[in-house]
Amino acid sequence: MSTLLDLSLLDLSERLASRAVSSREAVDAALARVEAVDGRVRAFLHVDAANARAAADAADARAAAGQRRGPLDGVPIALKDIFATRGVPTTAGSKILEGYVPPYSATLVERLLDAGAVVLGKLNMDEFAMGTSNENSAYGPCHNPWDLTRTPGGSSGGSAAAVAARECFGALGTDTGGSIRGPASFCGIVGLKPTYGRVSRYGVVAFASSLDQPGPMARSVRDVAALLQAIAGHDPRDQTTSAQPVPDYLAGIEGGAKGLRIGVPREWLGGGLDPGVEARVREALATYERLGATLVDVSLPHTKYGIAAYYLIAPAEASSNLARYDGIRFGLRVKGQGLKDTYAKTRDRGFGPEPKRRIMLGTYALSAGYYDAYYLRAQKVRSLVRRDFDDAFTRCDVIAGPVTPTVAFKLGEKVSDPLQMYLEDVYTVPCNLAALPGMSIPCGLSEKERLPVGLQLIGRPFDEVTLLRTARALEREAGPLPRPPAVE
Repeated sequence: MSTLLDLSLLDLSERLASRAVSSREAVDAALARVEAVDGRVRAFLHVDAANARAAADAADARAAAGQRRGPLDGVPIALKDIFATRGVPTTAGSKILEGYVPPYSATLVERLLDAGAVVLGKLNMDEFAMGTSNENSAYGPCHNPWDLTRTPGGSSGGSAAAVAARECFGALGTDTGGSIRGPASFCGIVGLKPTYGRVSRYGVVAFASSLDQPGPMARSVRDVAALLQAIAGHDPRDQTTSAQPVPDYLAGIEGGAKGLRIGVPREWLGGGLDPGVEARVREALATYERLGATLVDVSLPHTKYGIAAYYLIAPAEASSNLARYDGIRFGLRVKGQGLKDTYAKTRDRGFGPEPKRRIMLGTYALSAGYYDAYYLRAQKVRSLVRRDFDDAFTRCDVIAGPVTPTVAFKLGEKVSDPLQMYLEDVYTVPCNLAALPGMSIPCGLSEKERLPVGLQLIGRPFDEVTLLRTARALEREAGPLPRPPAVE
């Protein structure tokens, strides 16, 4: 079982195609692994074992009949609990949606099921994707498989932890300000935030609609490319999706780093960056040079305002999106004395401290007399951030730097200081503000803590192909990280 679960998603797919391994064997192995380790990791909020086994049997029947649907057919994956999944509880990590079972599935869930993927269940997350450490989950924090006393990152912490702990072969998360890339870095896996509009948000529980973007997480760059291939593309049910054709993400992935121009923002290396993280990032950049890439000095001067702009724009959009949770149509209802009292009691009991904090901040920023001073000004800063990237990409093909200022920190270490928690996203939020694709690729272990460090790569709009090629070049050279020691 251990050997099988160490396979990459595409390696498993090859064995399924040759019928050397059955989907049922892979699913049973994954479910046994969940049973063995998830009591400590707490990555899963809901395990859908019966449906997973039925889907595996159907995949095996297709394989026997020579009707396999593609590389994901029969492969066990799992979903962040923010994607509506018909007949399966979907809570977005919140008590206000406890017990909610959607009557429909998100577009990307439909696409994965059409591709034959086997969904094992739903994964832990910060409530409504609001968090950096998974400690805002209403159902308890997830734990990092490298050190169970530390955070796996957030908000897609359950997705990263489940993949790293070999509980599934791939997962989907969402990234509003770093919620795929941060957990991927902390847990030593690969995570990709696609360009805004590349993947449909239909059926994704909304946090900040102009920033949210679903994306894949796996243990290899090629696996991430295969998952992206299945979910990318225009969706008439989401008017923000792009009509641009979806390329073959695996076609040029082995192109290497030779000839690439890699931009290194001078503002991102130095003050405030943990020395252990900086050392691994600089080593990765040196590796690219040795492989034939050219490092280019670039400047992103307005990214220092990214956190401030993000924490006005995102809460403003959240205050609007979360207004629908009123105890009337679905989810939790706490009966009060009249309609307004029911609203107040339901929201007080249903929302945790972080959603309440962001709703209040966002409502204030949008209120009469403050809109121009806060929200409108933040949007202007957003335009400047995008302009910085546009200028940088006239001189480089990809931008590289750290994902987070630190390695995974201790659970409980920053919960009493929201500002310090927010600053963990200082390198990731500019990518979301500019609607660009970004990813985290493991670049080694920190010398002191022996914990994973991720290298962040950011590309031009809809140029995930170059991003994946660049990441694969480093992955080939650096090799895989060891298995996480806390769940051996």
